[in-house]
Order: sequence, then structure tokens, then C-alpha cells
Amino acid sequence: MKGDDNPMSKAHAAPRCTATSKRTGERCKGPSVKGWSVCRFHGAGGGHRSGKDHPTWKHGMRSGDWTEERQMLSELVREAREIEQLLRD
Repeated sequence: MKGDDNPMSKAHAAPRCTATSKRTGERCKGPSVKGWSVCRFHGAGGGHRSGKDHPTWKHGMRSGDWTEERQMLSELVREAREIEQLLRD
């Protein structure tokens, strides 16, 4: 059997996962997922969607949209206080 005939030659030539073990410090020897630098066991393509589709979603008070709203509201309150202080002087 020639080297070109081996069906596993592509798998052996695939880029390797860049994750390392906390215990031993050795790198993972698994092939990385296409487009990722880690293998499927170390998080390639994983994770939940953000927002209401996330399993721990409760009310959205800490969501990105609401955070921006709170920042704008805080800025308006800050400006109103500055104007109030100027009127008192």
C-alpha cells in the first residue's frame, strides 16, 4: 500500500488542537475542527446563543440592549444634575 492510498493520511495531516491539559501541561493531540484552533472536545463550535435562547435567561436586565439604555439614562441624569447645579449658582 502506498502512502497516497492510505485513507487516514488526511486525518493524520490535519492541524492539531491547541488546547493544553491543566494537569500535565501537554497539548491535546486531537485534530482541530475546520475553521477553529481547537478540537470538538475543547469547544469548537460550542456554546449557547446569547439572549432569550440561552438556558439561563431570566429577565434581560443585564442584556446588551438594556445596558446601553441604562448608560444613556445615567448620562441624562448626570447632565440634568449639572444643569440643576448651574441654576442654583
